Amino acid sequence: MTVSPEVSAAGADATVEVAVEVAVEVEAEVAVAVGGGREVACPYRLVLEHVTSRWGVLVLIELLERPYRFSELKRAVGRVNPKVSEKMLTQTLQTLERDGLVHRDAQPVIPPRVDYSLTDLGREAAERVRGLAHWTEDRMDQVTAARERYDQRKSATG
Repeated sequence: MTVSPEVSAAGADATVEVAVEVAVEVEAEVAVAVGGGREVACPYRLVLEHVTSRWGVLVLIELLERPYRFSELKRAVGRVNPKVSEKMLTQTLQTLERDGLVHRDAQPVIPPRVDYSLTDLGREAAERVRGLAHWTEDRMDQVTAARERYDQRKSATG
């Protein structure tokens, strides 16, 4: 992975926060559909949520480097965030596969071998997510300073 642990540890949450803000802007532009008496989530927002989810960001950036077997990918993502569980990684991979971003290649061998890689669409999304992660890393000092100024103003006004 080309993103430093600082980006992943401190910046991953910030990356997700920025991406959520983008999702909110997109949602404002695209009305939420209402059908059958229940609210249906905006399809653009769902894709943004999948790509910018806690594990989606890490999986996409990691898969930019090369295809991975499940256990290798779990270790690679675990170096950045040790809290990833097999269940969450599996769900993330399935979601990204359903969205056409990840390709799952199950080899009919013993023991079973399953490789995960990015599709062309997934590579495009991953490069954009990585760009956002790099932006976060490059601007973290400014964000930290802004947070400190904000906190000082809030504490001064009560």
